[in-house]
Amino acid sequence: MNGLAMYGIFFVIFGLVFWRRTRAMVRPVQGSGIKILLPMVFLLPGFSALLQFQLHLKVWEIGVAALIGVLLAVPLIFTTNYEIRNDRKIYAQKNKTFFIALIAVLVIRIALRQFISGIDPISLSMLFFTVAVGYVVPWRIISFVKFRKVKQAQMLGEEIVTIKA
Repeated sequence: MNGLAMYGIFFVIFGLVFWRRTRAMVRPVQGSGIKILLPMVFLLPGFSALLQFQLHLKVWEIGVAALIGVLLAVPLIFTTNYEIRNDRKIYAQKNKTFFIALIAVLVIRIALRQFISGIDPISLSMLFFTVAVGYVVPWRIISFVKFRKVKQAQMLGEEIVTIKA
């Protein structure tokens, strides 16, 4: 796959995440919030690349990629909050800073891809997959925990609650 096609797929996925997130701010979160964790399940097929013998990655390279991912998760975690609105349903809190953080993550990933050279394309893709896992997993787990706290407050009958990190 050439670089242009890869960027095209990346931007389509980013656009879908952006669109889904804007919808989440105007629609209540349904049920127990398990759907918040679904993106982690969607990442599982990507781990099949680890089984390929073509990867020439060292453990420390994967560790650094995961650490970068966790660092990218921090602004997403702090800008994702939930609230109970007047209709007594739980919504993702409207936050323009979240979109700035999401765009910053995109720009940082593109800049890192341009900066890193000398690695074969398959190994580079696996490193960036590791970065993605590094920010999606902690962000979604902590978002789920935040949602459950608001859900618990809702069950206790509190009117309007905002849980922040």
